[in-house]
Amino acid sequence: MFRLRDFRRLLAVRVLGQLSDGVFQVSLAAYVIFSPEQQATPADIASVLAVMLLPFSLIGPFTGVLLDRWRRRQVLLLGNLVRSALVLGTALLVLAGVPNRFFLLAALVVTAVNRFILAGLSAALPRVVAGDQLVTANAVSPTLGTVAATAGGGSAFVVNLVLPRGTPSDTALVVLAALLYLGAALAARRMPPDLLGPVHRPDRPPLRQAVGETARGLLDGVRHLVRDRRPAAHALAAMTVGRFCYGVLLVTVLMLCRYTFNDPADTGGGMSTLGVAVGLSGAGFFVAAVVSPALTRRLGVSGWMVGCLAAAALCVPGLGLTFALVPVMAAALLLGVVTQGAKICTDTVVQSAVEDDYRGRVFAVYDVLSNVSFVAAAALTALVLPLSGRSVPVLVGVGVLYALTALGYARAVRRTPPPGPSEAAAAVG
Repeated sequence: MFRLRDFRRLLAVRVLGQLSDGVFQVSLAAYVIFSPEQQATPADIASVLAVMLLPFSLIGPFTGVLLDRWRRRQVLLLGNLVRSALVLGTALLVLAGVPNRFFLLAALVVTAVNRFILAGLSAALPRVVAGDQLVTANAVSPTLGTVAATAGGGSAFVVNLVLPRGTPSDTALVVLAALLYLGAALAARRMPPDLLGPVHRPDRPPLRQAVGETARGLLDGVRHLVRDRRPAAHALAAMTVGRFCYGVLLVTVLMLCRYTFNDPADTGGGMSTLGVAVGLSGAGFFVAAVVSPALTRRLGVSGWMVGCLAAAALCVPGLGLTFALVPVMAAALLLGVVTQGAKICTDTVVQSAVEDDYRGRVFAVYDVLSNVSFVAAAALTALVLPLSGRSVPVLVGVGVLYALTALGYARAVRRTPPPGPSEAAAAVG
């Protein structure tokens, strides 16, 4: 793959862009949540999550309409230039010490542009590799992009631990992200303007009509779920509630790391503890990927999903109500397992129960539900959670919600079970 010049250039745009995404997102969290100059609240965390997730959900379904009309190389070039300029402006806002709402507004625009960049990279890939190489390219390119984003976030995390916390280090990270975005723009400029398409089509419908058709397509996907594909609708409903609970617990763990497990003035210690919690939760995601195939063969897809939700109902109050470091870290690991296990089950049910003609639209609805419920959880938690993160009613309420979801989903699958293994294979095939 690396012998292909245009593939290398497109990959360079992705790697540099996602490297800066990682740096910028960690600098955003560090400035708003772990800055020693200000006292972070659950509302601040909700704002950060909204900035990171909502553009992907609300803009995502409509990006294809524009990317099929604009030259994709220009989207990559101009989009990264815009992001670089906006992030430099954000650095000035940090230096000026403006209120968080201005900083978050600038970050929201950067994240919205990011949605077009990522979709453009995926849409452009078939223009730089042959058809028989596309599977390999789709394995290599997004994987290296994810590695780059992780490396960027990890580097920013280390910089925050090494440099003295405060405005200078926050500004340095934001400027670094701006320079990396500029590098991505320069990498895009090395490609001919028309290389990445799209092909001009005179019969293409007007933009307003195309946007309207996209919105109608999403509504058709919802109607298909509710009317004809109840097993997929039940799985999506259970997963949406699970994501809501996970969002509540994420905000709780953030506040515990910031104010309970560490001295509130020790922002470096708070970030270190949070890093451990995120790492354990990520390890739980990996464990779920390893054990889910075997457990779904033994319990069935719906049985494993019910088991995940029930395990969360037990472990959240059982471990979290101690408000002690080690039990909460154990809960983070277990929640990683059950959350990813439930997602694997939901993906499988949707893929197997939904007709191919509707599958793309249903997954777009899935993405919106997942991210919006996550942000809604953070917003609601901001109203009831104290700064310390220690709230017995919140944890008990989350445990009860997990338990009710497990019971509700178990009853739903008894009435309308999802497709069995042979039916699922035939549907996906």
